[in-house]
Amino acid sequence: MTALVTVQDVTMRFRGHTALDGVTTAFEQDTITGLLGRNGAGKTTLMQLVTGHRQPTSGRVEVFGRAPFEDDGALSGICFVREGQRYPDAFRVCDAIAAASWLFPYWDADLADRLLDDFELPRKRAVKSLSRGMNSAVGIVIGLASRAPLTLFDEPYLGLDAVARQLFYDRLLADYAEHPRTVVLSTHLIEEISDLLEHVVLIDRGRVLLDDSAETLRAGALTVSGPRTAVEAFGRGREVLHVETLGGAARAVVRVAGPADEAEALDAGLTAEATPLQRLVVELARSSRADDPAPAVLEEVTR
Repeated sequence: MTALVTVQDVTMRFRGHTALDGVTTAFEQDTITGLLGRNGAGKTTLMQLVTGHRQPTSGRVEVFGRAPFEDDGALSGICFVREGQRYPDAFRVCDAIAAASWLFPYWDADLADRLLDDFELPRKRAVKSLSRGMNSAVGIVIGLASRAPLTLFDEPYLGLDAVARQLFYDRLLADYAEHPRTVVLSTHLIEEISDLLEHVVLIDRGRVLLDDSAETLRAGALTVSGPRTAVEAFGRGREVLHVETLGGAARAVVRVAGPADEAEALDAGLTAEATPLQRLVVELARSSRADDPAPAVLEEVTR
């Protein structure tokens, strides 16, 4: 794989607050990456650096092999759909779409027109009078129709109902299949987008906790359940991210190396199932917090 974006040992500070701390990662070409993490984790700051909105305090950011800050050549290939995007007060939906068509060299007018119909957006209505969901939909139309080689969506679904969110996911996947490009999705709705993701970057407190392919992550954790003694035995020598017990039974999320571990769990009389990506991300973030109990031992919890 070829990295379209590289971030090397990047730190970003604001008035004494460290938003990013020694972050190193990459976004591969023609890959859908999920940029995941809690509120305030540093996701938006990282996207601002990648899209040339800020310069890092230290470290290096490169897009298309060049630093994006004030580089028109690099910025012409980037579309950044931000949460709460603002437009001039006089702009109608059609004006926002027209302005976007002038900015992005790979713009697809036919796709934009179809998406406006799909999301039932009123072309002549002022953008400032739209609901939050409709405003998000305008950003989605621009992001998809831009066909930018690097397209970033920062919380693109805010205000959208479940039907509209699914429409976005369907249209994204369909257009990506026909016109591959590098897409970065920053979102809290991990379970909804987990099937879209090819790569996952998890950030917490400004640091990268996880940077791997979605396939590797799905294969790298099991949820095992059964007699507590058997669960305890299976967890020895492995990283146990979370455990629940009730009487003599237990259920645990355990990092594993591969299929042999699943076979071992089954041989021990345990039930073993794949751990959903959202659960894995949540438990990894929890275990990284210094104020959380150490995850490597079984704990009694009330259910």
